[in-house]
Amino acid sequence: MIGDVLWSPPADLRETTEIGRFMSWLATERGRELGSYEELWRWSVSDLEGFWGSIVDFFAIRFSAPYERVLADRTMPGAPWFEGGRLNYAKHLIGAEDDRDRIAVVSRSQTRPPIELTFGELREQVGRVRAGLQRLGVGPGDRVAAYLPNIPETLIAFIATASLGAIWAACAPEFGARSVIDRFAQIEPRVLLAVGGYGYRDRYVDRRAEVQAIRARLTRLTHVVSIPYGDAELPDTLGWHELRAEPAPLEFEPVAFDHPLYVLFSSGTTGLPKAIVHGHGGQLLEHHKNQGLSWDLKPGGRLQWFTTTAWMMWNALVSALLVRSSIVMLDGDPAWPDLLEQWRLAERLRPTMMGVSPPYLMACRKAGLAPGRELDPRAVHGRVAAAGRGLPVRVRAAAGRCGVDQRLGRHRRLHRNRAGLVRAARVRRRDLRSMPGRRRARIRPRRQRAGRRARRAGDRLADAVDAGGAVGGPGR
Repeated sequence: MIGDVLWSPPADLRETTEIGRFMSWLATERGRELGSYEELWRWSVSDLEGFWGSIVDFFAIRFSAPYERVLADRTMPGAPWFEGGRLNYAKHLIGAEDDRDRIAVVSRSQTRPPIELTFGELREQVGRVRAGLQRLGVGPGDRVAAYLPNIPETLIAFIATASLGAIWAACAPEFGARSVIDRFAQIEPRVLLAVGGYGYRDRYVDRRAEVQAIRARLTRLTHVVSIPYGDAELPDTLGWHELRAEPAPLEFEPVAFDHPLYVLFSSGTTGLPKAIVHGHGGQLLEHHKNQGLSWDLKPGGRLQWFTTTAWMMWNALVSALLVRSSIVMLDGDPAWPDLLEQWRLAERLRPTMMGVSPPYLMACRKAGLAPGRELDPRAVHGRVAAAGRGLPVRVRAAAGRCGVDQRLGRHRRLHRNRAGLVRAARVRRRDLRSMPGRRRARIRPRRQRAGRRARRAGDRLADAVDAGGAVGGPGR
């Protein structure tokens, strides 16, 4: 049975949306008439050079050195995109000259008062931090790691790092020391930026011991920079105010299209977290395409999406600045003091797009919340999106199969029990070899079953990691 139609595109879609403007531009500038989204999609995956070349021109992506051709060879892996071209992702995050007085960042935190930055203020702060990183010896190819929450300083440090051609990686301060070391030790960072703690609900979480353990295991570190955030201060570090003490012109190191921009990590539920490298050019094109054409963000728009710095949605949030939309950076418990808080923020901040997680939507549904009735229904001017685990078609709370609290509880138990499963699966081989044959025959099947259960649990809990582009896209 066909269900009710929930939404149909408006008649003026071609005139009012970025994807409509793109299709009109293709007709005018490229002579390519596309009558529907289906035709546009088919063209985008069949004419790779034509589509990605048009993304560069439509969004005015700036190359400091021209590329020879869009795609030289389709051999995978390693297809060479935009060979010879040089650019910098960070150069496109800071807005145009006429954006200087427009709000770029709106920050709300459970640790300190609200902060807002214009594009002009963002530029000035990035220039200062870029000069500070240069004084520490950071240059192209060096790694800068962040143990930071979703706050403006994190964004500023990231843009400054990318402007130098250095490589960024981040973990949220909710991570324990072992999880951070498992990730950062693989990339051997030169500089670590960290906070001594953070606010969560009505309490302060001290992370000084974790920072000390992390820096002790990162043997290539030359400097640790502490960012003031709450009461806990990190000893024996360079202060944020010292790093950004001197004003400096904002410049951008031209790098190759595939030069590494940042490293994202998989969840680590099946062994060490996997380091996934994303490049300047791939992220520039993919995020212009996604944030501009798919999310319909444009100059003057605003994106609100709760995320931590460890999730790929942080990178997607930041990239809204590429299309000169402002971003809302939230830090703390998204459901504090209650589930309506994110909707209240949307009511006050008026995003054109709001992103939430499926568990949050399910929790709102289970609690019987109706934000459109209890708050201003015009709070979100555009769209509400969800990313992460899929939403169930039907909710069977009574049976305990899809109720949010019950389902999350079961996932927590899986996560907690997994350590035991792994230990059971890793009966030491030398012990197994030394056992009598009959006992070994009984143990081995148990060991194998435990290993299979551990792998299944890990598969259920594995995070969805951004692959850095659509099928046929210009890579990471």
